[in-house]
Order: sequence, then structure tokens, then C-alpha cells
Amino acid sequence: MAGQRKTEDQKARGVRTAKRVTLRDVAEAAGVSHQTVSRAINGKGEIDPATQQRVLDVAKRMRYRPSRFGRGLSRPDVVSVGLIVPDVVNPFFPEFVAGVIAAADARDWQVLVASTENDRSRELALLRSLGQQVDALVGYVTHTDAEIEPYVGTMPLVVVDRGMESANHAVVQIDTAPAIRAGMQHLIDRGHRRIGMIDCECRSAPMVRHRTFLDVVGEHDLPVDEGWIVLGEQSPDGGAAAFEALHAAHPDLTAVIAFNDLVAIGALRGARRAGVHVPDDCALVGYDGLSVVDLVDPPLTTLHIDKRRLGELAIHQVDQLLAGELPPPIVLTPTLKVRGTT
Repeated sequence: MAGQRKTEDQKARGVRTAKRVTLRDVAEAAGVSHQTVSRAINGKGEIDPATQQRVLDVAKRMRYRPSRFGRGLSRPDVVSVGLIVPDVVNPFFPEFVAGVIAAADARDWQVLVASTENDRSRELALLRSLGQQVDALVGYVTHTDAEIEPYVGTMPLVVVDRGMESANHAVVQIDTAPAIRAGMQHLIDRGHRRIGMIDCECRSAPMVRHRTFLDVVGEHDLPVDEGWIVLGEQSPDGGAAAFEALHAAHPDLTAVIAFNDLVAIGALRGARRAGVHVPDDCALVGYDGLSVVDLVDPPLTTLHIDKRRLGELAIHQVDQLLAGELPPPIVLTPTLKVRGTT
């Protein structure tokens, strides 16, 4: 209440509360990069003494005060990394976050985690707000370089699994196409020719799944129908509803490849409700390699992503950026794990 009264008193007197000067503001005023300002203020890394003094003078003149988060809460020599994920409920992301934190801990860095809740406007807001508090960002970013540039500026940023190249930021990419090919080839090797797909309308990875699915179907001269590819929500309930709709319209399909493991787990539920036995009546392949797939009955065949490794690679890319380099993209390819649904 006291803070609120103070703000109201300021408004009544016509006093405007000043916007906090950010590290990015200092970088623009000094004509140097975000990384150079960080090195100058924290006294770490290689920096020309004259440049460091110039940056410190600019920071003092602008009355710049580092965020308590950007200063590692209490230690100015600790690197802080902001991590942005789309969904903390989806069991894919805790393993990824664990990999980021483990790799950061090994470097004595700190990590701040935020979720966009799958809201693209919130994603942009977090890029800006979190970027003002940390030395580097790692994020599942759905926007293009041009769209995020006003929000991140020169901030070191690692883009994870966006499905598009970046000329300005480091990238860690999941190679979806060969994974879908491996899943399709596994089904074909099992004798399946009438294969359906439960896809999802979100980001660019589903487009790769859809395109690769159709490429493999064409290469093997398999029958296909537009109705064999259905869209479902990215959840078990969505998977169950999508499978039931797919089976009702096309009961002669003998296999289905799902957008991810959550959808596939839901598809198993939908199959039971429809009286379809997996894998005897219809085989099923998931994607992601969640730890829970071993607990369903039957255990799910899936395209496994090493999510902890994905997080470790993201921090490796941060390391390169903080050293002043723009590293080449790192690509991680999922592997087929055959279990009881095929």
C-alpha cells in the first residue's frame, strides 16, 4: 500500500517515475555490444581497458544499476541465463530444463526459468523483460529473427527447435525429418501400408512431420487419402478424440503415427474406447521419448529425443556467444525406441 500511495502521490504532483536503465540502454549509448557492457561491468573476460572505462563512465552517467537477477542475486561475477519454455506442464520440458540447469551449474552459472504458456505475445514480452535481467537467453522461440529483433537487440540468444535458420542467433535444432522417416520405415518394415497420422497445428515442426510423412508415402508408393491425416490438440484428450474420429472414418488403417507421446498416449485410450487392439489391429508410434511411455500398456514405441542433452547443448551455445562467437547450429536427431505398440 505504501508503494501504491507513493506512486499516486507522484502522479498527483506531476512526477513521472523514471524507466529503469537497462544494460541494453548502456550498450546503445556506448556504441558497444551487450556482451561488452557485461564484461566491463562485471570485470570478466577480455576487454580493452579504455573501452571498459568508457563503458563504466557511460553507465555511471546514466545511473545504471544492474538487476539483482543479472548480478547473480548477490555475486556480480556469476553469469545468469534466462530460459523460456512454452509449457511447464508438458512432461517434455522438465527434462530439458534439468539439462540446462545441470550444464549451467557445471559452469557456476544461474538460471531463471519462465513459461510463455503457449502465448506468442507473452513470448515477446518475456524476451524483453527477462532479457533485461540476465546475461543471455535460451528459448523455444516461435517468432522470426525480424520479429524478435526489437525485443532482444544484441542480447546473446540461443533459439531451440524453431525449425528455421537464424543469421543472428545461436541454434540448437531437433532434426525432425529423419526421425519421422525412421518411424515410417519401421511401420513399413512391419508390413503396414495404410498408415494414418495425428498432426497438430502449431509452430513449424508439425509442417516438417506432415511433409516428411507424405514424402515417405510417395517414395514407397503407399496409398494415401487426405482424411488419413487428422489434426488434434496437443494433449491426451486431443489424441483420444483424434484417434476415435480417424478410426470411425477409416477403420481399415493398420498404423498411426502421432504428433507426440502425449497425443499417442491419448490415442491408446481412444483405441480402447473404439474396441481397437494395439498393436494387433492398429500399430502406434509416438514422438518425444517421454519417461511416462514405459508406464502405459502396452509400452509406447516412440522417436526418442535426449532432452537433457538438448539442454546441455543449449548452454554450450551460450558459452560460445559469451565468448564473442556466433557458433554453427547444433542438430540433435531423435532415435527410434521400439516397444509394445508396434
